Amino acid sequence: MNKTRSGGLFAISLLILGAVVAQPAHAQGFAVLYNFGSTMQDPQGPESTSAIAQGRDGNLYSTTPYGGLSGNGTVFRITPAGIPFVLYNFDRAHGQPFSGLTLGTDGNFYGTTANGGKANVGSVFKITPKGILTVLYTFTNSTDGANPLPPPIQGVDGNFYGTTNSAGRYGFGGVYKITPASKFSVLYSFDNTHGAYSLAQLVQGTDGNFYGTTNSGGSGGEGVVFKLTPAGKITVVHAFDGTHGGNVRTSVIQATDGNFYGTTDAGGTANAGVIYKVTPTGKFTVLYNVNGKSDGYGPDTALVQATDGKFYGVTPAGGSMQSGTIFSIDSKSKYSVLYNFDGTTTGIAASVSLFQRTSGVLYGDTFQGGTGSYCACGVFYKLNKGLKPFVSLLPQAAKVGKTVEILGQGFHGVTGVSFNGTAATSFTVVSLTYLTAVVPAGATSGPVTVMIPGGNLVSNRNFQVLP
Repeated sequence: MNKTRSGGLFAISLLILGAVVAQPAHAQGFAVLYNFGSTMQDPQGPESTSAIAQGRDGNLYSTTPYGGLSGNGTVFRITPAGIPFVLYNFDRAHGQPFSGLTLGTDGNFYGTTANGGKANVGSVFKITPKGILTVLYTFTNSTDGANPLPPPIQGVDGNFYGTTNSAGRYGFGGVYKITPASKFSVLYSFDNTHGAYSLAQLVQGTDGNFYGTTNSGGSGGEGVVFKLTPAGKITVVHAFDGTHGGNVRTSVIQATDGNFYGTTDAGGTANAGVIYKVTPTGKFTVLYNVNGKSDGYGPDTALVQATDGKFYGVTPAGGSMQSGTIFSIDSKSKYSVLYNFDGTTTGIAASVSLFQRTSGVLYGDTFQGGTGSYCACGVFYKLNKGLKPFVSLLPQAAKVGKTVEILGQGFHGVTGVSFNGTAATSFTVVSLTYLTAVVPAGATSGPVTVMIPGGNLVSNRNFQVLP
């Protein structure tokens, strides 16, 4: 199947295929776990955003916009060892999922299709771990928006929030809210002045507001980082000008220092993209100008801050093999290329954000390449940097007395759970990879610790105790 990147997304030039050299670049801890296209009805071509989520069972879940029974994409599950299983095959009526998935507090996954539905402009869906899909909302190509690319996120209020890439009140897309019971509302319509055409997933900051990016618009015409209150009031945190980055396709992440970090796939000194930091009050810093050559070219995926404090990301092109890179960068701008994709067996055009599983290992996939029997349509890979295992929390903030879900591994013989040092008097171990705990009286904001034989597992993010 001939595939192109969706919705005007960055098209990987076929010229780079001709520049690939035969010898692969090796990196400690890198391994291809699965070659998409190994069977006739396999998932194919994972691309932006295709967010990866960890389920309660410890497996990884995501989507592809191509492949499956009808060629319209799949929802798939894959074990940490690389054994895949297709949970759902999309058809033309339901559209193609470019989004990837978000894990909800109900244990189900949430995503979007960029097309399909009555108006053929996309939908929001829920899918169970067993593959039962429910369409929660179908967009109408009107004031409600159209063509959602990223998956929605679940706010601390339990509702879901996401962005659309077009339509809306002014034709520039917008931000929507949808309840678990499918009640839909428009939170904000982009007006170009405050940004236009969002391709990126939202993130809820520790201040309770939502932060995101747009691909264009703003005072510089190159996109913005914005803040949106739960009531729908928008503030432009930073407007890109091209010189310091532009053509923003990716979401920001809030790091442990409270600042936001992100990438652009254009602009900068080589017009090959930048990695930036911006404070909640709008102080903007270019941490690194990607050189378009050995560094990689055009980082168009979100960063992930791993448990060593460093930020990890990928580029879809450039590097020593001209097929993309995996890189790390710290808050002091120290940039390192960790792996060069070889364009053939290890893939090309990595266009999905890296995901750190609670085991500490990083996972990702590429849009093309690999050794699939039916097509070279991407690989699913891991990068093991020896980072320590941890636990992740859902939600990340709650009041005393509320139940918090904890994902991890090795939950046998758990002796206790604490919230910033205050012991939880009630916790339930559901499986080796999933437990729940009630926020205890007297708890304060800080890390959550699960005590297990042989050591403790600490959350990768601080938990917020809400008033």
